[in-house]
Amino acid sequence: MRVGERPGNAEWRMGAAEGRMSQPRIPIAVGPRLLLSSRSMKTFLALFTLAASPIISAQITYPGGKGPGEGKHVVFLASDHEYRAEETCPALARILAKSHGFKCTVIFGVDQDGHIQAGSSKLSGMESLKDADLLVISARFLNPPAGEMTHLDDYLARGGPVVGLRTSSHAFKIPGNAPTAKYSFDSKVAGFEKGFGHQVLGNTWVGHHGDNHRQGTRIELVPGQKANPILKGVPDTAFCHAGGYVGQAAPDFTVLATSQPLVSMDPKAEADPKKASMPCTWTREYSWGGGKKGRAFHSTQGASEDILDPGYRRLIVNGIFWAAGLEDKITPDLAIDFIGPYQPTTFSFDGCVKGVKPADLAGFESPIMPKGK
Repeated sequence: MRVGERPGNAEWRMGAAEGRMSQPRIPIAVGPRLLLSSRSMKTFLALFTLAASPIISAQITYPGGKGPGEGKHVVFLASDHEYRAEETCPALARILAKSHGFKCTVIFGVDQDGHIQAGSSKLSGMESLKDADLLVISARFLNPPAGEMTHLDDYLARGGPVVGLRTSSHAFKIPGNAPTAKYSFDSKVAGFEKGFGHQVLGNTWVGHHGDNHRQGTRIELVPGQKANPILKGVPDTAFCHAGGYVGQAAPDFTVLATSQPLVSMDPKAEADPKKASMPCTWTREYSWGGGKKGRAFHSTQGASEDILDPGYRRLIVNGIFWAAGLEDKITPDLAIDFIGPYQPTTFSFDGCVKGVKPADLAGFESPIMPKGK
């Protein structure tokens, strides 16, 4: 049939199931020789539009090299609403890559235009976990696409080591009827009660310990753990800007440090006499859904300003080495200097620097963070 002709009876067909006449596929001329049906044309246009759409990148990779981490791949998941994970994670990634040889991939939450958006669940690139040797997560109340979460599921099932910072105890907030509900901080799924935070890191969200934003925290090492390799070179105390969390230590925890709320945000302030010190840094083994056991290191601190304190920064870098199975490579003078300009933002809701894309943080000399727009 030629374009424009009325379809004959041969082009009409009976709907087998419905028992009614169905529309014909009317051919449409696309070129001198090619004819497409209207349905095919819609499919063609959809694929063309998809191909023409810009690909939004939500990640960057810092290449590794020589060092104790050579050949190992660390994946960072950075998306929380308040504590500037989008600053902490790339800063740590640069130290690990440039100074210690780890290949580091940082996955950010982004908006529809590809700009970093604090707390966004729009994540892509979690397939990087397929060959990852370590996951470092700093996230809060996320609900990522189920397709992305399958990669995390596979990683945890094989016992991949995990380092969790600050709000990762409540990294996910997902409706109970969703296919990934077992990750939610309030999960009631059998075998995954209280979700990722409880099952992997050891604690879900419990509450603040002290007045956040008004009371800083002094990190104090547990005296009986001084011989632990994670504490090599770490001073007895460190200062963190982020307020304390309620930490509930289980029998399987090795508690390395506690957090003591101070009466103000001054690092030299006195301890709050009404607030006892709480467990804040520990290690444990986890098993996700009965899978292979893996190492977990958790710190209830981790705001971008927290790692300005060299003692706390060393604690986290050492913890990463331990989680990666490299505790024998930890030395008291392990390199922890920042790579490139590090100018963190004071943590707050809606405090994310606007107009910055992951690519703006590529390389080792771009500032964290740029001024934004």
